Amino acid sequence: MQIFVSCPPGVADLTAAELRNCGATQTREFKLGVQAEGSLEVAYRACLWSRTASRVLLPLGSFPAATQDQLYQGIASIDWQQHMNPKGTIAIDFGGASSGITHTHFGALKTKDAIVDQFRERTGERPSVQLEQPDVRIDVRLDRDRATVSLDLSGDSLHRRAYRARGVAAPLKETLAAAVLLRCGWPAIAEEGGDLVDPMCGSGTLPIEAALMALDIAPGLLRSYFGFIGWRGHDRALWAKLIEEARARREAAASKRITLRGYDTDALAVRAAIENVERARLRGVVHIERRDLEQLTRQSDAPTGLVVTNPPYGERIGEQERLQALYQTLGAKLREHFEGWKAAVLTGNPPLAKSVGINARRTHTLFNGRIECRLLRFDVTPGDYVGERKPPPDAAELRERPGAQMFANRLRKNLKTMQDWARRENVDCFRIYDADMPEYAFAIDQYGDGEGERWVVVQEYAPPKSIDPKAARQRRNEALAVIPHELAIEPERLFIRERRQQKEGAQYEKLDNEREYQLVREQPYRFAVNFTDYLDTGLFLDHRLTRRLVGEMARGKRFLNLFAYTGTATVYAAGGGATSSTTVDMSRTYLDWAKRNLALNDLAGPEHGFVQSDCLAWLKEQRDKSRRWDLMFIDPPTHSRSKRMEQDFDVQRDHVQLLSLAAQLLAPGGVIVFSNNYTRFRLDREGLAAFEVEDIGRRTLPRDFERNPRIHACYVLKLRDTSDAVAGVTEDSAGGAGRH
Repeated sequence: MQIFVSCPPGVADLTAAELRNCGATQTREFKLGVQAEGSLEVAYRACLWSRTASRVLLPLGSFPAATQDQLYQGIASIDWQQHMNPKGTIAIDFGGASSGITHTHFGALKTKDAIVDQFRERTGERPSVQLEQPDVRIDVRLDRDRATVSLDLSGDSLHRRAYRARGVAAPLKETLAAAVLLRCGWPAIAEEGGDLVDPMCGSGTLPIEAALMALDIAPGLLRSYFGFIGWRGHDRALWAKLIEEARARREAAASKRITLRGYDTDALAVRAAIENVERARLRGVVHIERRDLEQLTRQSDAPTGLVVTNPPYGERIGEQERLQALYQTLGAKLREHFEGWKAAVLTGNPPLAKSVGINARRTHTLFNGRIECRLLRFDVTPGDYVGERKPPPDAAELRERPGAQMFANRLRKNLKTMQDWARRENVDCFRIYDADMPEYAFAIDQYGDGEGERWVVVQEYAPPKSIDPKAARQRRNEALAVIPHELAIEPERLFIRERRQQKEGAQYEKLDNEREYQLVREQPYRFAVNFTDYLDTGLFLDHRLTRRLVGEMARGKRFLNLFAYTGTATVYAAGGGATSSTTVDMSRTYLDWAKRNLALNDLAGPEHGFVQSDCLAWLKEQRDKSRRWDLMFIDPPTHSRSKRMEQDFDVQRDHVQLLSLAAQLLAPGGVIVFSNNYTRFRLDREGLAAFEVEDIGRRTLPRDFERNPRIHACYVLKLRDTSDAVAGVTEDSAGGAGRH
């Protein structure tokens, strides 16, 4: 069945990962939730185990609801006796508006009337409204004159873990605290034996949520009420099994010896935190103590750990100076006692965080209620301390330099030209600048989601050894002062990579382990991209037209995608009407990414299969099998080597063998689209004499890459219709010896 899991803004990727861990498939992320497929067990597990989800909704129906009559009729078309007892209790959550329904209270009343009237007509009885812990909670959402009606399986917001006895002013929601900890990599730190300290813990939410993670305790285990308990479709035996499993996991981790610490200067907050720890059954695991920030010291011998806190935001007049001093004290204590640890600050007042005196490595946008916050993450290492290195010149001063002004003028001109073109072509991800001025050797790409969200990736080409390193650094500083200013991009949405001459296999090396994805749009499709973990983002912008061509060729075809990477070509083929597809890559990470991309576009299904394998070895294994494909897309790396491969791969040396092996799996009349990004590539036409070859490199070169026509090579290959040619492919070329 399909479920929709709501979550706070900015954490949908974390919620989707949790759902996949619960067994969900085809997760599709939105700004305020995740759509997924799975069994009732998956939905129950989400209620029990998701740390970031707010509600788990089971859709019951969707219908036009421009008017109150349409809403009433649509609600009445659902058989409510399948879901609840006529004498039961209901609550209705109503959101959104349509052209004829502008008040949520009125929409909720109309929904209630339709349900009550149905029961009266059929049974002579009616359910009653009960806002707190009803038997069934119903969620109705109006969007574009259409209503979606769902059963709220969670019944109450999942941030209510049942351990909070009382809070303090503006308590941190449990789901937000969990998202903060996941963004900071706390589970991995805990697994390595690291400790955690919150020096301004309030009612203790962060250390309590950290303990639940470290000890593998289901966040919903203490709750006695869920929305499915009074639902007629409830499977009591299944729920009992999952509860027993969660208790067993808690017991299995109970022997772990960890002490997480929370301090606060407010005695009332400390008392509330201690009470919450007791209710969470974490006595001896979470230590709460009244302590001023000035008294903060490291009381752990752990070589690694996390200091994480949510300081006051300073919304009242006159608080800025006091809070600035507080942030300065926090920074001083981190540098004095926690060198080698990680640190994180969730703040609703980002400028104050500069007073910490440590340069943030990463920032994330999160929302504490309606307050937009920044999660700033630090490595407590001397190299990141402000003042340890000579500060760079002021950005405004850098932008005034003559070279920087010329670069800014070029960037401004390019941006206007490319934005006008992108708007006409419905393109949201495109290249703005590609070393147009040789002394400013950068490639600058904009990624957009079609709804106004933008990110910028700057790739710096490593300067040749003949360039003075000091001059190169100066131009880099000038460029990095100009780019965010001219592109009107926030610093946390700017990502910088250095591109050097690649060694074999380097294009797939992992650079980080953030596992944070953003959703961007390329014409009708959405893709997940990652700006931090890899040299490439997961979407090769120069292949935009090649993907479109594949989509146009795919209708009614069986499609094979070799060296598939993140499966973007498979998305285009499936969206273009391919009857089936097979996506092959050696990396499990990229195959999971490809599955995610298909699900994001509602294209996943059993007709689209995935294979983790060395592509050359897999092709050889298929020779004696009967399966054939009508259309293939083959886009290998320039070089590849891995312990899992039978042999190293070099596209110039091995492309004849690769294409000859692939040709044996072509159906009659089949076509291969072959591309690669080796700038010095030369197609061996003599070795590929069995093929008709069309060079479409120029045809597939997008407008935004015209400055670099060698960015990729691309060909369409078809087998010549002669028996001699076929014999040449099946015997000689595929052997991998002879000519090469």
